[in-house]
Amino acid sequence: MNKMRIALLVTHIRAEEKLLLQAFAAEGLQPDIILDRDLNFDLTQGAEQLAPSGDSWSSYALVFERCVSTSRGLYALGVLNRWGVPTINTYETASLCADKIQTTLVLAAADVPQPAARLAFTPESALNAIESLGYPVVLKPAVGSWGRLLARANDRDAAEAILEHRQSLGSYNHHLFYVQEYVEKLGRDIRAFVVGDRTICAIYRESQHWITNTARGGRATNCPVTSELEDVCYRASHAVGGGILALDIFETPDGVLLVNEINHTMEFRNSSEPTGVDIAAEVVRYLLEQARVAI
Repeated sequence: MNKMRIALLVTHIRAEEKLLLQAFAAEGLQPDIILDRDLNFDLTQGAEQLAPSGDSWSSYALVFERCVSTSRGLYALGVLNRWGVPTINTYETASLCADKIQTTLVLAAADVPQPAARLAFTPESALNAIESLGYPVVLKPAVGSWGRLLARANDRDAAEAILEHRQSLGSYNHHLFYVQEYVEKLGRDIRAFVVGDRTICAIYRESQHWITNTARGGRATNCPVTSELEDVCYRASHAVGGGILALDIFETPDGVLLVNEINHTMEFRNSSEPTGVDIAAEVVRYLLEQARVAI
């Protein structure tokens, strides 16, 4: 029943999904598009229940999760993997990448170079953590993307103001104080795209602002995939379980590569042109390889 049947689980069709659908079409395949708002899992049953497409979840060789909502994507992966439905990425990988605290822990266990980081639970202990690292520091939400709610504290006055503001917010996520050393990255960082065991390409994200995300206006240019970059990406991606990932990497003034974050639902609309690599085609080829293994 599942001969090369693939489902694309999405919130809506963005630029990346359009590129993926074109790449699927080039391979002679049309995946079933499943919207996360249509999901209705019977948690007491298994994979034989019907998906929104009208067929059972067990009929799919692979489900490719591309939800905008981290929580929807994670819970969907958790349910499907529990039922034995193959997914890219797996729940384990996605849950590690979605949480900066867990990412830091697994990278440290794998001896992957990364910025120093601390975790604290109160403003008082967070201030101690900040001053133990030394100013400036960066405070981040444990879960978040697109460079949102990042804050750089250059001195104690700024740190106290940021901590007080975070403590006043209602979500528990804001009451987990993830503190990271500030890395002087010379106006740019690296985003590397890993598909399976290969770093297929990478970009520099350049900006005069200290936050270089392309979602915040960073400019993308090609970054050569050196043997050093390939090695650190391989080690980091394997530390979180591998799959289809985008790694954000700092390059220090003395040339050391530090893994900052790992993204499990990568955006790549601005990256194929500067690198000359058809990222969507590479992703689809990998998906088909994994689907053949699952059949």
